[in-house]
Amino acid sequence: MLSYPATIPLSSRTLNHLAERIRGHRQQRRSRWRRLEPGRQALLALAHLRNGDTYTRLAAGFQIGVATAWRYVQEAIALLATAADDLATAMERIRRLAYAILDGTLIPIDRVADQRPYYSGKHKHHGVNVQVIADAAGRLVWASPALPGSVHDLTAARTHGIIDALSRADVMTFADKGYQGARGSVRTPFKRRHFRPKLSRRQKAVNRAHAKIRARGERAIATLKTWKILNKLRCCPRRATPIVQAILVLHHVETNRYPA
Repeated sequence: MLSYPATIPLSSRTLNHLAERIRGHRQQRRSRWRRLEPGRQALLALAHLRNGDTYTRLAAGFQIGVATAWRYVQEAIALLATAADDLATAMERIRRLAYAILDGTLIPIDRVADQRPYYSGKHKHHGVNVQVIADAAGRLVWASPALPGSVHDLTAARTHGIIDALSRADVMTFADKGYQGARGSVRTPFKRRHFRPKLSRRQKAVNRAHAKIRARGERAIATLKTWKILNKLRCCPRRATPIVQAILVLHHVETNRYPA
């Protein structure tokens, strides 16, 4: 088998952060000798999450078994996921924003035995729904646990308590037409209806201004999906939540904005 050197577009700060977590976990468990030291295990996990490398490729590159590569990656993901902020903690930061941007994204998955809950009619393929909150500059602030892809964005936001939390904190929030009816502090564009077939000039102007603001939220989703593992999850959909939470922690460490 041929091999070649590759890079991971992350700083050493992120690698050291994960390695320290792994090292502390091993000391706590008084773990015996492992095939990889904490730094190498951290590098293995980052290669999987950021570059989307498969377990087979990782096993060959790090000269370990495929099962060992899987176990090391899952251990790292679990350690990171436990450090992820829940919505209540994230709201301490969100309520200080000038305004927030709320949007949903579908993370594609492989087909599963029970396909119907995960099929998104909007996107025409299977996936999981993740709600994303961004700041006024379009920077990723928080991402929700994953729900089946058939769940509507507004339903997902209500299920996670996002709408109520934003309204209680009185945070002005911009969202797309999929959140029509959210009320509270969530602002959505005007929508044509059968009793209002045409929008007025003022309403069109408001919609244009709203779209310019909301478009910044796409940057947060794009940032989330720079982690190649999210291009298509090839695992049980129930593992999507810890993967997203782990990535959120690593992103905040990398940007050094909300270090865990």
